[in-house]
Amino acid sequence: MSEQKNRKHNRPIPKAPRGFKDVTTDIYRSRTHIIKNISAVYEKYGFDFLETSAIETVESLGKFLPDTDRPNEGVFAWKDDDETWLALRYDHTAPLARFYAENINSLPNPFRRYSYGPVWRNEKPGPDRFRQFYQMDADTVGSKQIGSDAEMCMMLCDSLGSIGIHYNEYRLRINNRKILSGIVEKAKITDKEHPEEAEDLFFNICRVIDKLDRLGIEAVKKLLGPGREDKSGDFTRGLNLCPSQIDFFSALLTKKDSRTNFFSDLRAVLKGSSKGNEGLDELEKMADIFLAEGYSESVFSFDPTVVRGLGYYTGPVYEVELNRKMIDRRGKEYAIGSIAGGGRYDGLVRRFTGQDVPATGISIGIDRLLAISKIEGKIKQSNRGPIIVTVMDKERYEDYQKIVSMLRKGGLRAEIFLGNPKDLGRQLKYADQRESPFAIIQGSLEAEKGTVQVKDLILGSKFAQKIDTNDEWKEHPSQFEVNLLDLVEVIKSRIEV
Repeated sequence: MSEQKNRKHNRPIPKAPRGFKDVTTDIYRSRTHIIKNISAVYEKYGFDFLETSAIETVESLGKFLPDTDRPNEGVFAWKDDDETWLALRYDHTAPLARFYAENINSLPNPFRRYSYGPVWRNEKPGPDRFRQFYQMDADTVGSKQIGSDAEMCMMLCDSLGSIGIHYNEYRLRINNRKILSGIVEKAKITDKEHPEEAEDLFFNICRVIDKLDRLGIEAVKKLLGPGREDKSGDFTRGLNLCPSQIDFFSALLTKKDSRTNFFSDLRAVLKGSSKGNEGLDELEKMADIFLAEGYSESVFSFDPTVVRGLGYYTGPVYEVELNRKMIDRRGKEYAIGSIAGGGRYDGLVRRFTGQDVPATGISIGIDRLLAISKIEGKIKQSNRGPIIVTVMDKERYEDYQKIVSMLRKGGLRAEIFLGNPKDLGRQLKYADQRESPFAIIQGSLEAEKGTVQVKDLILGSKFAQKIDTNDEWKEHPSQFEVNLLDLVEVIKSRIEV
């Protein structure tokens, strides 16, 4: 008895690991719908599809993730039998840099590609924050023109429009990493004697500022200073900037102004910083292109808090956030956060080639879009379930198999009931669970006549909500007899109606 208890106790718990989820048919169909529409926009802009490997060497991926204090530098990694460290990709951009460097002599310049698929990050999971999630990217490698950055933003707007998210529902917030470099310089944080340490500090400042929307200004000030303890008791070490430097940052981070004030105020702050002013010049050119192309100024805004968490960005960066509250049918309110973003990363390919290769790209969070659809009850529902061919006589299984084969050859989705055909009621209940449009029934009497009984389950469900008497059922029969040779044609005609 005790041995049986131990066996029961040692059974694995049927539960997905934290930060991972299963994908049902409805989610899959909605995801496919989103990918199809956005792909059409990417291709209209001249981008071609490329799928890179889901696994890269750790060396190729590089250390660019926001939460580098977590195990394995934020990636899922393992050592191969040749002692090489491998990891699941954490985005589509780092693998693209490797692919471009590997094939640089045979690729057109500029090289334009789009991609989609799952990525993995070994980060602390939370509500709608998963360790495996879908991203859809587009990148231009080999162009230093600021027009390629502006094009990414415009294509991002068009992509969201293709799936029903319109201009008045979101805000495209834009900044430039060069501006932040200028701010760091003016705050006197740079260390010319130790450039590598200064570069690491700059990236860490970017990562802290990237948490502003999620944690708030007070938490960010703590992370810029001595550190912060979260609600779970975990302590994150800060960057130990002095109070005057922290105040300098917080004054800028809480500033939300119009386009005109953004540029005039930052020109004053960045006076004497060539790099900071170069970043402002690039943003002004992007704004001119947007307006020339007919994109309303209400769509985009310039925001010094946008830095993007990944460490490889070098120029313009941008994020898309919904400007409306997410409320489900029960009235519960949700915060989704950023649904898309991107930026320029001119130094990523140089890691492989030693030469500067300009590049820019965007990434759309497919799972965030699916979360929005789920909250608002807009998940694309499954197509009709399969037609169910019931089994009335186990000895005539081959006859039922011929019926289901005939339906499939006629282009209809169909399956034979493979459970225990104990009674017809159980089989019809299964058909209801599968949301089947029809159930096919053939007893010995129908077999002799070469006919089948067709039960219209959708029609029957509708009538069941309105009809109370047997006489009414006779006037609206949901079950009828059909010659077996006419079955495919009859069902097709009723599905079309």
